[in-house]
Amino acid sequence: MTWSLVELEACFEGVIPSIIATADADGLPNISYLSHVAIVDDEHVALSNQFFAKTATNIRLNPQATLLVVDGHNGAQFRLDLRFAYSMESGALFDSLALQVEASSAQAGMGDVMRLRHVDVFRVLDIVDTPSPTGTPLVRKPERNRLEVTRRIVDMVAAETDADGIVDATLNGIREGLGFHHGLFLHCYPDKGQVVAIGSTGYAASGIGAEVPLGEGLIGAAAESGKVVKVSDMSRIRRFGSAIRATTPDENRTRSIPLPGMAEAMSQIAVPLLVQGTVEGVLFFESARRLAFSRDDEAALAIIARQAAASLALCERLSVEDEAPLPHPADPPAGETLIDVVHHSFDDSVFVNGDYVIKGVAGRLLVFMMQQCLANGRREFSNREIRLEGTLKLPDFKDNLETRLLLLRRRLEEKDLPVRLVRHGRGKIGLEIDGNLRLTRH
Repeated sequence: MTWSLVELEACFEGVIPSIIATADADGLPNISYLSHVAIVDDEHVALSNQFFAKTATNIRLNPQATLLVVDGHNGAQFRLDLRFAYSMESGALFDSLALQVEASSAQAGMGDVMRLRHVDVFRVLDIVDTPSPTGTPLVRKPERNRLEVTRRIVDMVAAETDADGIVDATLNGIREGLGFHHGLFLHCYPDKGQVVAIGSTGYAASGIGAEVPLGEGLIGAAAESGKVVKVSDMSRIRRFGSAIRATTPDENRTRSIPLPGMAEAMSQIAVPLLVQGTVEGVLFFESARRLAFSRDDEAALAIIARQAAASLALCERLSVEDEAPLPHPADPPAGETLIDVVHHSFDDSVFVNGDYVIKGVAGRLLVFMMQQCLANGRREFSNREIRLEGTLKLPDFKDNLETRLLLLRRRLEEKDLPVRLVRHGRGKIGLEIDGNLRLTRH
């Protein structure tokens, strides 16, 4: 039976360590375990080199090597006969492997020890299956048509015209089309040095508004590097940083929103949303299955993420162009219910009836609209006037106003408060208040 590297995909996910055998000029063998082996193309594999000095020395003296890899699904073993081709210390392949090494080492508590020195690329001369004594069945991976499913999801995302629809179409499409049920859509705010959850699927708590600093965890690493970060077996290593927080802090006390996660997660993947080389956000998904995200899944998620990023960028651009003003609806009669709103200026956090809602720029946006409502009864606002309002201190470049309003709107809906934001067409936002508003600022 002849095997190709792509059919051995599950052997290169790091679930079971690979073993490499080399020999020096005198034929003295050396055997080492490898934490990371990656497929380069149909004929080459890349081996990470953190601290295997003897293996590296032998390869320079004798370019022949034998690699044993094991399928993480069924334990099937394969022997690869290799010949050293070249080494690299930079480039896209090196950066990708370095990021995976960093992720794994941080999970294992060895972030300062396991640093990628260089990557050795080998030509694969032969692949031979090595049956185990227990008779592990060698089953070829069934083909799945991810291309057609991906096209349908991309079409769904591209058809949406506002941030709400783009986020929902992305998450719903992936859940229904690719079968990944637990995930987050996070948007990048470079001015704050973080990504913030603006959509989620599959979790009991949505986590809308949860923040992840750039560089922290799988999500932060993908946002900072602009590259996919994946872990295929969480049982081997600890969670990478705080990509998913296990505890649920008190929002009212900490003014922070916990990021939701699966306690039983075995596989995780973070995919950057890229537009012209700029990271707009991150798609994060996880599964209770080992090896849940194949190379085809990774490619599909990357394509969908790019479409979502492009759609969001276009949405932001179009929102700058105001449409004709809409007629101002008559103000509803004030109710008897008191709505007590407290704004803390030191972090712009906002509490409604004692419940923490939001902070930062989104908090300033909500307070601005409430002030206008109290001062002159206004309940409708345009993106243009918001951008021109100096007290809001929006970033001069790329203010991400549409996604900030989406974040605020969804937080208010999730908290089921008597204050809501509603869309009144492109570039228009409405404030709905069910009661008598009292705003206190500290």
